[in-house]
Amino acid sequence: MLEIWENRFRAVKPLAAGDFLIAEGRLRSQTRPVGSLGYLEEVVSRYVAIRGGDAVAGRKRVLIFAGDHGIEREGVSLYPREVTLAMVQNFLNGGATVNAAARQVGAEVYVFDVGVDGDCPKHPHLGSTKIRRGTRNSLEEPAMTVQELSQALEIGWNSVERAAQDGVQFLALGEMGIANTTAASAIVAALMKCSPSFVTGRGTGLDEASLARKVQVIERILQKHTGQIEDPFSVLRCLGGYEIAALAGAVLSACHYRIPTLVDGWIVTAAVLICARLNPAILDYLIFAHCSDEKGHQFVLKELGVRPLLQLSMRLGEASGAVLAMGLVDTGLRIYREVATFAEAGVAESRQ
Repeated sequence: MLEIWENRFRAVKPLAAGDFLIAEGRLRSQTRPVGSLGYLEEVVSRYVAIRGGDAVAGRKRVLIFAGDHGIEREGVSLYPREVTLAMVQNFLNGGATVNAAARQVGAEVYVFDVGVDGDCPKHPHLGSTKIRRGTRNSLEEPAMTVQELSQALEIGWNSVERAAQDGVQFLALGEMGIANTTAASAIVAALMKCSPSFVTGRGTGLDEASLARKVQVIERILQKHTGQIEDPFSVLRCLGGYEIAALAGAVLSACHYRIPTLVDGWIVTAAVLICARLNPAILDYLIFAHCSDEKGHQFVLKELGVRPLLQLSMRLGEASGAVLAMGLVDTGLRIYREVATFAEAGVAESRQ
């Protein structure tokens, strides 16, 4: 059942060096010292390369995948799972942090219920794609079945396919799910083969005692599934959430449809790590928005060999950091389009 997804991941080809030449040439010839915009120039070049020369981010969309986790019952979060449903309603009502940030940059917010333990209200920006009312408790059994994993990947893929059909040119990915920092930490520890204590953070703000309990729970989860988590898909199936699997499907689809995509914080990066383990070429199509305050985030970014745009010590999730970065990239694209070259402005170029 997962063979189709393995083939789709293998089909992603890295961007060619030539894809970057048009943007790099224009940036070098604009009326300012070469390289003076620093890393922003590299990000703009990547955006233009992904889009095949297009330097416009006209229609922007935020995709938030929401789901509950069976592991929440082990007391690994400050908040109960009912908060997931309440926050989905908040997203749809336009009252969350990501909504305010999205309005600032002119982005649409779409939410996908892939596993919320509750009934989300009907809304034109809600994808009613519930697989189950939360994953199973990974301390007792695999979080999801093979069929459910495939279904979650498909939901993510289809969400981006619909965005492509709607003419969306720039995406930001986010998530919502109480206890999903626990699932993400377990995934990262399994894939990086490191101690959970090395990559597990405070999530919504755990104190020292609660953090220690969270680490112990993750250690027990990994022990439970020893011998079953030998490849990225089995790691995701045994340890992950429906929303994390949907994020992986969305990342893959964004590569296929060549839509530049901003990676948000800890949870989304965990999904990207799964994708990169399946095919590192996927990283060519992504822009990493920020390094969050979650303990392991910087280590995963280093493992992936990528550089985030922002360092703001955020730990909110819901694509908030990605949307902040979206405005910065959009500004970079405007600079790319509108700043004159030395030839256009009649200004003498550097002698070096």
